[in-house]
Amino acid sequence: MSRIGKKPVPVPAGVTATIEGKTLSVKGPKGSLSMGLVDEVTYSVEDGQIQIQPANQTKRSRSFWGMQRTMAQNLVTGVTEGYTKTLQITGVGYRANVQGKNLKLQLGYSHDVDFAIPEGITIATPDQTTVNISGIDKQQVGQVAAEIRRWRKPEPYKGKGIKYAGEYIFRKEGKKK
Repeated sequence: MSRIGKKPVPVPAGVTATIEGKTLSVKGPKGSLSMGLVDEVTYSVEDGQIQIQPANQTKRSRSFWGMQRTMAQNLVTGVTEGYTKTLQITGVGYRANVQGKNLKLQLGYSHDVDFAIPEGITIATPDQTTVNISGIDKQQVGQVAAEIRRWRKPEPYKGKGIKYAGEYIFRKEGKKK
């Protein structure tokens, strides 16, 4: 039995959830999101809750149960609160700033890196070494953060690079003479 799947997803006031065919749509104050439904799980929206149950007792059906409940919860949280990831840039001369629809990164390369900000994502740079990525789709926010981080991952000797806020970088000791 899935402990997560047993709990219904509460739908707060001001948010509407509807099931149309093979799609669960959630509309809220920040926008609307939808996800495709799988056949292994049954869905129902009633009494301000989204109930998710396995369609049968196969291993595949029980595997999808908790995951689909979490994905439905992510839709509701996205349209009410939204998601934010924070990146920190460490290194001499490394900096970032937003210019229109692009994020300009200076990461020690011979050229600046221009990252096009995708639709539905908001990027802010409160200072030159901090990048805040926010949006309503959890998967898209995480994907954009990973793509920006990929330009210069933190290295273990000096810790230079782009890291997530709160991420621990395992440090190595340098050579001995």
